Amino acid sequence: MRLALVGATGMVGEVMRTVLAERNLPITDFIPVASAKSAGQTLTWQGKDYTVVTPEEAVALKPDVAIFSAGGETSLTWAPKFAENGCYVIDNSSAWRMEPQIPLVVPEVNPEALDMDSHIIANPNCSTIQLVMVLKPLHALYPIKRVIVSTYQSVTGTGKAAVDQLENERQGREGAMVYPYAIDKNCLPQCDVFLDNAYTKEEMKLTHETKKILNDASVLVSATAVRVPVQGGHSEAVNIEFAGERPPMEAVRACLRDFPGVTVLDDPSAKSYPMPRFAEGQDDVFVGRIRADHSHPQALNCWIVSDNLRKGAATNAVQIAEELLRRGKLRV
Repeated sequence: MRLALVGATGMVGEVMRTVLAERNLPITDFIPVASAKSAGQTLTWQGKDYTVVTPEEAVALKPDVAIFSAGGETSLTWAPKFAENGCYVIDNSSAWRMEPQIPLVVPEVNPEALDMDSHIIANPNCSTIQLVMVLKPLHALYPIKRVIVSTYQSVTGTGKAAVDQLENERQGREGAMVYPYAIDKNCLPQCDVFLDNAYTKEEMKLTHETKKILNDASVLVSATAVRVPVQGGHSEAVNIEFAGERPPMEAVRACLRDFPGVTVLDDPSAKSYPMPRFAEGQDDVFVGRIRADHSHPQALNCWIVSDNLRKGAATNAVQIAEELLRRGKLRV
């Protein structure tokens, strides 16, 4: 299997390389791809040196699958060119997510979407992935009517420049500002740009992508996305209102424990609950602080944490490739 990694030299690309090695995909040819300014560099993966190539050169090599993590403009330009060569493109940007003919996939949640006749597959937003991993089993247990989610998002979600800004501020150094304000000792109630409806693009991603992945437009989602001075993962405070009766809390915990890729950490007496400090480097989505909403008879509250660079990006993309293999769409 010939695999191209587009954006191989970036922060997410580095995590992609780690996850690809850990999950031991049957890769016979690894093709690291980056922009022209990085082409020609040497990149080491699995103990072997590889020369970074441009997207144009990578297309000519005819990979079987290409994982993109290089931004929306790159994806819009190059994903169709790879797909025209019969390559399956797994795209980590937002470029294709809401296109009706493009599957938007979390393998534990909606693997059947891969049956669509498309060689471009969208990897969801990191915050959406961890949210739907919890919503899916609950929605199957008792139908969900409405979700209110407030996110606490790591600076790693913005990239290396944001991590550098945080470190510069902590060390008292001058440096480039990725955010409009200081992020150290601060919380910014803005993730991505503001839209005409006064919500940010990130907040509307949570709304629209959740409906598409759950394949249920009736699920209402209202989001507030906040950037916090944290590395390691995104956190979410989530209020879930059910269409009818609220399930018993033990039934909620049991169905979440049984769902693949979800770990329940929910023991207040032992101060056991999810935190980004402990989620970092892990592939699971962690959920805790599960409790009935005392203000609403049909609602509950919970706290969800996941490493946004792994399950929120790299791991989910690699799992999509694994699912394509299982379905016989990729040759080995």
